[in-house]
Amino acid sequence: MQPKSNEDYKKLLTEVIKKQMVILGPSITLAKARNVKGLIVADDGTVLDIQGNPPELIQGLIDQFVQLSGLIVKKTMEPLLSMGIPTVPLQTPTVEAQTTQSPVQNT
Repeated sequence: MQPKSNEDYKKLLTEVIKKQMVILGPSITLAKARNVKGLIVADDGTVLDIQGNPPELIQGLIDQFVQLSGLIVKKTMEPLLSMGIPTVPLQTPTVEAQTTQSPVQNT
């Protein structure tokens, strides 16, 4: 069902924010949601008002949470990174290492 009114958008955004509060915690979620210009969010995650184009606000909220994904991965990898295990540098393949196939001849 497509949202039709500002009230529908506010309900949709509220639902998304409250779900993120369960996953990420209220402080991170509210900080990210409040970074979206035009979104007025209460401390419980309820969207009180939207100012601007609702689809753009939704995209702005999505962008805020996508930015976190890199930080989350980094945070979850900290135990590995702190162990001081040397990493293997990536090597680019050389021309000699690439195999070539001769064309198939039809006889």
